[in-house]
Amino acid sequence: MDQEPRYSSSRETTVRSSEERSKFEAEASEQGLYPNSLGASHSPPPSTHFSRLADSFRARSPRLYHAADRAVKYIRGPRPKVDLPNPVPLLGRTYNFKGRSYTIALEPAIIRFTRPLTTTWLFVLLVAAYIISFSFLVRAQWYTIPASSFVGCTSVYWTKDAGCGLDGSLCAPFSNSSFDFRCPAQCSSVVLQNPRLVGDVEVDFVPLIVGGGDSQKTYRADSFICASAVQAGLFSDSTGGCASVNLVGNFTNYLSTTAFGLSSIGFPSVFPMSFRFSPSNILTHCTDLRTPALAFNILITCLLFLVLRPKAIVMWWCLVCIGFWHIALFSQPQATPPPLDVAFGAFLPTLFVCYGFWRVAVRFTLPLFANAPFEAMMWYLAPYWTGVLTNLTMDQIPIEQLTAADIKQQPGGVVALIIIVLILLVLVVNQIRVIRKTGWLPYYLGWYVLGGLVTLVLALLPGLEFRLHHYIISMVLFPGIGFPTRLSAIYQGFLLGMFLNGVAAFGFDSILQTAASLVGDGTTGSPLPTFLTNSTTYNASISLTNQTISWHGMPTAIASQGWNGFALLVDDVEVYVGTALNYSLAALEAGLPHFFRLAYTTGGTPGDFTMPATLWPNGTWVGPLPGAS
Repeated sequence: MDQEPRYSSSRETTVRSSEERSKFEAEASEQGLYPNSLGASHSPPPSTHFSRLADSFRARSPRLYHAADRAVKYIRGPRPKVDLPNPVPLLGRTYNFKGRSYTIALEPAIIRFTRPLTTTWLFVLLVAAYIISFSFLVRAQWYTIPASSFVGCTSVYWTKDAGCGLDGSLCAPFSNSSFDFRCPAQCSSVVLQNPRLVGDVEVDFVPLIVGGGDSQKTYRADSFICASAVQAGLFSDSTGGCASVNLVGNFTNYLSTTAFGLSSIGFPSVFPMSFRFSPSNILTHCTDLRTPALAFNILITCLLFLVLRPKAIVMWWCLVCIGFWHIALFSQPQATPPPLDVAFGAFLPTLFVCYGFWRVAVRFTLPLFANAPFEAMMWYLAPYWTGVLTNLTMDQIPIEQLTAADIKQQPGGVVALIIIVLILLVLVVNQIRVIRKTGWLPYYLGWYVLGGLVTLVLALLPGLEFRLHHYIISMVLFPGIGFPTRLSAIYQGFLLGMFLNGVAAFGFDSILQTAASLVGDGTTGSPLPTFLTNSTTYNASISLTNQTISWHGMPTAIASQGWNGFALLVDDVEVYVGTALNYSLAALEAGLPHFFRLAYTTGGTPGDFTMPATLWPNGTWVGPLPGAS
C-alpha cells in the first residue's frame, strides 16, 4: 500500500486492548486463577465448584467431555485475541500468473492525480456549493406551485365503505367542481395493502382504479387520482405531472381498461360520484425531480470517494446527511410537500444512532480503504444506494410488514420470507466465521443472546404486536460487521442506507404496536350480522319498487359488547344507519346488479362489513360469502 491508513484497525475496549487482555489472561492462568480449557487444573489447584463438576463430567462421559471441550475452544477462537489483516487493494498490487507478473496501479494513480483536490478549504467550498445546489433542487421540486395543489399517490375523492357518511354527504359536492393538482412520480407502484371490495370483486396489492374504459375515460370517485391520471395518459409515471380533475357526478357501468402499464376494474352498477381529467392550464413546473436529484447525489458521493477523499469520519457523516435528506425530500417524503418539521425531528436522533454505528463498526472498516478509493466507492456506494432506495429496490418482494398476518395475506409472502431467511443465514454464518477468527465470538454471542431474550419478552407482552422495522434490523446487525473485510464494507453500506430509509420515510416507529395501528383500513375482527333474505325467501316476481331486504336482529351477547345498530352499504355507498331490520329497494334502479353489505354499529360508527350479497337484474339473489370485507 502507498500510505498508511488514516485510522488504526486495533479494536478498543473499555478495559484493555486485545494484547493487554491476553497478557492478563496468561498471567492469571499461570497463577491458577484462569483455566485455559474446560476442567483444566493448576498447581496448586484451587478447589472450585466448577472444576469439580468438570472433573466429574470428564470421568463419566470422556467422549462427550472432549467433544464439548473442542466446541468451546472452537467458539472461543484464538487466544490471545488477534486482529484481522488489513485488506490489500485489489487494483493496486502485483499479480503473478503463469510465471509472469502483472501490476495494476489504478488506485495509486487515482490517489496521485486527485491529491491536489483533497485540501480542506476546497472541501468546505464544495460542501457549501452542494448545499446551495441541493436547496435549489428542493425549491424547484416543492415550492414553485401552491402547496394545496399537491396530492399523494393514494389521494381519492371517496373514502372506503362508510367513510363518506350517509349517502356520501361528507364527500359532497358530487359534480360541477374541478381541481388542478400535481402528482409525484412512481405512483403506479403504490398499491392497496388491504383487500378492497368494488361491488363483488375483491381488489388487493394493485393501485385502486375503477373505470376509465369508456370514450370519455370516466373513473369512479374512490379510484387513486394519480394512478388514474397516468392510465388516462395525462403524464408519465416516471416524471409525475399536473392535470385538472373534473367531478361529473352520477355514472353507470364503469368499464375496465389497460393502458400505460396499469389495469382498472369495472363496476356494472351506479355510483354517485365520478371524475374525468383534462390538461391543467394553471400549474407549471410539474415535473418530479427525484430522478435528477438521485443522479446528482450519486455523482456527489462518487466524487467524495474518488476525488475529495476526506477523512473517514467526515465521509461517514456526508453519507448519513446526503442519504437522509434525499429520502426525506425526494425519494420517499412522508407527505407532499414534505413536512420539514417532521424531518428535522427525526434528523437529530438519526445522527445520534449513526454515531453509534461509527463507534461500534464503521471506524474499524472504512478508514482501511484510504489507499483504495475506487474499491471503497464500489463496496460502499452500490449497497448504500440500494438501501436508500429500498422503496424501489425491494418493491417486488411481497412483504410489506414483518408480521405474520401480512406475510400470510400477500401472495408469495411465505416463499419470499424463506428465501430472505436463507440468504441472511448464509451471510450471518459467514460473518460468525470472520468474528471467530479474531477471538471475539463469545463476546458478541453473549450480547446477541441477551438481546434475543429481551426481544422474546417484548414479543410476548399482551395486547401488543411485535414489529421488526427495517431500521431496527440495521441497528441490530451493525455491531457484528465492524471488521476489516470487504464484506463488512458492503454490509455497512447497505445497512446504513436501509436505516436511513426507515427513519427518514417513516420515523422511529415503535417496535411494539397495537393491533389496531397495524390493521390500518383492514378488518378489525368485529362481529358480523347476517341477512335474513336469501335465495329462497327473495321473491323475484315482485317489482323492485315493492321489494325489501331484511336481516336478523342483534343477539343479546353482541348487544352487551356495545353494538346498538346496523349500517347498510348498497353499491358501496352507505344508505342506512339505524336499528331497523329491513330496507326498501324502491330507490334502486332496475336492470342493474346491486350489492349489499351489512355491519353492526356502535354510536353510528360501523364495525366490519359482511361480504356482499348480490341481487342480479334477473331477480337472482346470491348470499354473501363468509367473512368480513
